[in-house]
Amino acid sequence: MQERITEQPSPYRHLEQMPVAELVQLINQEDSTVAIAVGKVLPQITRLVTAAVAKMEAGGRLFYLGAGTSGRLGVLDASECPPTYGVPEWLVTGIMAGGDAALRTGTEDAEDDPEGGWSDLQMHQVSARDMVIGIAASGSTPYVAGALKACRAHGIATGCIVNNPGSAVAAQADFPIEVITGPEFVTGSTRMKSGTAQKMVLNMISTTVMIRLGRVQDNRMVHMQISNDKLLDRGVKMLMDKSGITDYAAAKACLLRYGSVQAAVENLKQ
Repeated sequence: MQERITEQPSPYRHLEQMPVAELVQLINQEDSTVAIAVGKVLPQITRLVTAAVAKMEAGGRLFYLGAGTSGRLGVLDASECPPTYGVPEWLVTGIMAGGDAALRTGTEDAEDDPEGGWSDLQMHQVSARDMVIGIAASGSTPYVAGALKACRAHGIATGCIVNNPGSAVAAQADFPIEVITGPEFVTGSTRMKSGTAQKMVLNMISTTVMIRLGRVQDNRMVHMQISNDKLLDRGVKMLMDKSGITDYAAAKACLLRYGSVQAAVENLKQ
């Protein structure tokens, strides 16, 4: 039987009687253990990222699949890839149980449908060229476990991020990541440490994938979308640094003409 550490009682009692200063100090104390837990699974993260990069270099896509907090974190990470790295929206896709409406309004029963995740993936014509990563703190979410099981039956590579050992979701993952963060500060509230761990791992996955796909040069987001004044200014300064253009207005005009720092640099070389 699966061990559900995330559901074990909080080590802290009578939270309602604690002063605010003690509450925030203890939450911070618990949060400080998350990075340590993530550090213990770096080899597993490395294997998953390496597999994802190979899929995407061959023309495949990356999908995140989850419910509740886990689903929202996947959608968040996926949605930030196009503006940050200038990739098409379809390259990294976040799918949430209950659809986009569930991002704002809880539809928790959607996670109990073992066929729902696979059905949602089929709407995106998922194939063996792609990789699907299931995210579930408990590791038992039927929406996620069912989808990964169906993926494996169709020859689609699978990974997962879970926060309990020996889970049904991990059993269906070719590249499982089990980040054991322990009982939550508020018993069972996996939006806390478990969610923080998932966000950290997702940051590692998407950032490392994009670096390996050539969307970062040196330490700069040279393909970022120029979508507001702050990013325009950042891009202009980046272009001046990389191209040798010394006039801000000229660099700005060049950046606006080509749409990204990298495109501008490449055209200036011609």
